[in-house]
Amino acid sequence: MNTRPRVYAEIDLDAVRENVRALRARAARAELMAVVKADGYGHGAVPCARAAREAGATWLGTATPDEAFELREAGIDGRMLCWLWTPGGPWQQAIEQDIDVSVSGMWALEEVIAAARTAGRAARIHLKADTGLGRNGAQPADWAELVGAAVAAQAEGTVQVSGLWSHFACADEPGHPSIQRQLDLFREMVAYAEKEGADPEVRHMANSPATLTLPETHFDLVRPGIAVYGVSPAPEVGTPERLGLRPAMSLKASVALVKTVPAGHGVSYGHHHTTAGETALALIPAGYADGLPRHASGRGPVLLGGSVRTVAGRMAMDQFVVDLGQSTGHGVRVGDEAVLFGSGEHGEPTAEDWAQAADTIAYEIVTRIGARVPRVYLGG
Repeated sequence: MNTRPRVYAEIDLDAVRENVRALRARAARAELMAVVKADGYGHGAVPCARAAREAGATWLGTATPDEAFELREAGIDGRMLCWLWTPGGPWQQAIEQDIDVSVSGMWALEEVIAAARTAGRAARIHLKADTGLGRNGAQPADWAELVGAAVAAQAEGTVQVSGLWSHFACADEPGHPSIQRQLDLFREMVAYAEKEGADPEVRHMANSPATLTLPETHFDLVRPGIAVYGVSPAPEVGTPERLGLRPAMSLKASVALVKTVPAGHGVSYGHHHTTAGETALALIPAGYADGLPRHASGRGPVLLGGSVRTVAGRMAMDQFVVDLGQSTGHGVRVGDEAVLFGSGEHGEPTAEDWAQAADTIAYEIVTRIGARVPRVYLGG
C-alpha cells in the first residue's frame, strides 16, 4: 500500500517561472508586477514571489499591508505595491519597509503624509483612478483635488507620486464596451495629473486578461495575478494551453476507504445520491474545510483509478465519496492517489472544471484551498 498524505497541494514553481516569462513576452515593453495577494492565490506567497522574481518580475503586488510585510520579513526586497488600506493602517511601517502604497482618496493621502513626516522620509504613492470599476479609486469629480494635494505634498517632500493606476471591470469579457471607455478615461486622468505636475515612474492598468489580450493597455507596467499561476482569467479569454500558460497547482488526496454497498444505499448527508446497484464507494478525505466548494456536491470531478469520476452526493466538511459504479474490477485501493485537479496534461480535471461544477470562477477554486492542506513545492 502506498503511504500518502491525507490531502496536499503540489505547487510547481517551474510553472510559475514559465508563466512569468510568457507574460513578460506578451508585454515586452512594460515592466511586470507579479500579484501575490491571498497567499499567492493559494499557492504560497513567499515561494511564488521568489520564483516570479527569478523569472524577471520587477514588482510584486499585494492587497493588504500584512501580505506585504510577510514578504519583507522573508527577506524579499525590490519594488512592491500594496493597495488595500483602511483608516489607521500601518502606513509608517510600509514607508519604512520601502513599500509603495496606493492612495484613492483625501483621507488616505492625509494619513500617509502624516506617517511620512513621522518616518522622516517620503512615501512613494500610486494615485488610483476609478475609471468605471466602482470599487477603490478616486472618481473623476474628485481627481483634481486629490492630484493637487498630492503634487503639493510632493513639492514639500513628504510624498513621491511614483504611480498612476486603475483597474478594469470587464477585461475578461473580450469586446465589452466598458474596456475602451475605461481606457480612454484613464488616459484623460493621467494626462491631467501630468499637466498638474505629477511625473510618475509607472502608469498601470492591465490585469491578467488585459496583459494577455489587450496590448494597448500595457503602459509602463502590467499586473498579472491569476495568470502567474497558470490559470486562465476566464474561458472566454482562452485555455491556459492556448495562452501559453501552465497551471502550477495540483490538488491530490489519498483514498481512505473502499467498501461495497448494496443497491439503493444512501450516500452522504441528505441522501442526495443513492446507489443504482451493488457498487463500491471510495472515501476521499478532503472537504469544504480544506477549501473544496460545497456547491460542487454531486458534480466535482476526480481522477481516480484511471477514470474521471464525480463526487457522489453532498460534500462534507472533511470528506466526500466517489461511487465507483461497480462492486469489483474498479481497480481502486485504499491509499491510491485521487487527483482532484491539476494541469490537465495527464487527463486529470482542472481548476476550471471545478469552477464550472461549483458555478464559480477558477480564481476562487485555487485561492480557497485552506491552510490545513500542506503545500509541497517542486522546482524550488
